[in-house]
Amino acid sequence: IVGRKNAGKASPFLLILISVGCFFATYNFLTMVGHSRSGDGPRKLLGSGDQGGAVAFGSGSDPSKRFHVALTATDALYSQWQSRIMYYWYKQMRVRPGSDMGGFTRILHSGKPDGLMDEIPTLVVDPLPEGADRGYIVLNRPWAFVQWLQKANIKEDYILMAEPDHIFVKPLPNLAHGEEPAAFPFFYIKPTDNEKILRKFFPEEKGPVSNIDPIGNSPVIIQKAQLEKIAPTWMNVSLKMKEDVETDKAFGWVLEMYAYAVASALHGVHHSLQKDFMIQPPWDAKSDNTFIIHYTYGCDYSLKGELTYGKIGEWRFDKRSYLRSPPPRNLSLPPPGVPESVRIRRNLIDSSCCEY
Repeated sequence: IVGRKNAGKASPFLLILISVGCFFATYNFLTMVGHSRSGDGPRKLLGSGDQGGAVAFGSGSDPSKRFHVALTATDALYSQWQSRIMYYWYKQMRVRPGSDMGGFTRILHSGKPDGLMDEIPTLVVDPLPEGADRGYIVLNRPWAFVQWLQKANIKEDYILMAEPDHIFVKPLPNLAHGEEPAAFPFFYIKPTDNEKILRKFFPEEKGPVSNIDPIGNSPVIIQKAQLEKIAPTWMNVSLKMKEDVETDKAFGWVLEMYAYAVASALHGVHHSLQKDFMIQPPWDAKSDNTFIIHYTYGCDYSLKGELTYGKIGEWRFDKRSYLRSPPPRNLSLPPPGVPESVRIRRNLIDSSCCEY
């Protein structure tokens, strides 16, 4: 996620252009042409996750519980190498006992194919109109899901919304319970602390602000039918939040996460909060019970194994160091004393480098 400066209050014309022109016109356009894409050149859909072969599942997997893994991505090299690592570990864990992981789709919201089309099952969708995201690229995520759900043939009844910087560390079962989705609680998503702002988007007749879960859209395992209802609302709330100067300033890079939480609550959907769903090194030291490692935070340590967060360490791994190329093979080993989660994260990234 990239930082950006507020661009000020947009005109009513721009609001109409984005909210109406983008959503209704483009949405209906996609519906009309969805059946005629076979002659559309390189744009392609490989949504089954099997790349033409038989899909292997973990032993004892219940077909009714399988979920489709969906991640949104761009065609930037930074996004590509993360997507390749993520897809590698998806394939490793999908076939192991205890897994309910089904097919896989990378939802590419760059509007054009890239060099990974034949390597990772991918659906190309359109980004928002130029300039609409104001440098906040993840604003394209809800619009990407709206298009994917409309166009793709998704066989599973559940969907896992994931991100490129997620690594599966063990087989992931379906953590959802029927119509109660499963989500990871983020410590920095605090609806009750932001009641004044959230009331702009979550009216009092919908109940207390505490009805809004402290989550983002990822990782979430949710019924496909539920997400089909939530996704358009999520997109519209995201756009409205971005247009509101106060909200944009208050929420910053987590604005889209708040928008998903609000959209879900507007539809009366409550998530089961699963703390073991994911860990985020260096803040989470142990990895015993987790299913996903999220490596969004940089890890900086002295050679004595002391965390130097905010200051470049004598040993470091930060994904932002590799904006234009993937991490090299044989990454340096962290010094003694670093948390287990940091060491495991390094090993998983390094061991998959040779595969891409």
